[in-house]
Amino acid sequence: MLKLGGIPAMQELAAKRSSMLYDYIDNSDGYYSNAIQKRWRSRMNIPFRVCCNADLETKFVKDAAAKGFLDLAGHRSVGGCRASIYNAMPIEGVQALIDFMKAFKEANPKPTDK
Repeated sequence: MLKLGGIPAMQELAAKRSSMLYDYIDNSDGYYSNAIQKRWRSRMNIPFRVCCNADLETKFVKDAAAKGFLDLAGHRSVGGCRASIYNAMPIEGVQALIDFMKAFKEANPKPTDK
């Protein structure tokens, strides 16, 4: 980490990774959502919902695992999904997750209210 610039560089990378993912979630037209106020959002653990639909979230986690994105299930007490993007996660890994999320959204339309 020192060779990469130490704490300031790690903070900058954490901000960039989390901003990328939050920006996608926030601009997904409500398909993905995060209810945490922006000033309280974590840079390491990013919780989100998939259409606030438990069945779709289960499918998301299963399909993600099949593509190599592991452990995206949210905490057992709150459900939803959670992406952990600690210091070892490269920017390319976050972009790959976003690309998967885009493809999943395209292949799995938002359920209509009945």
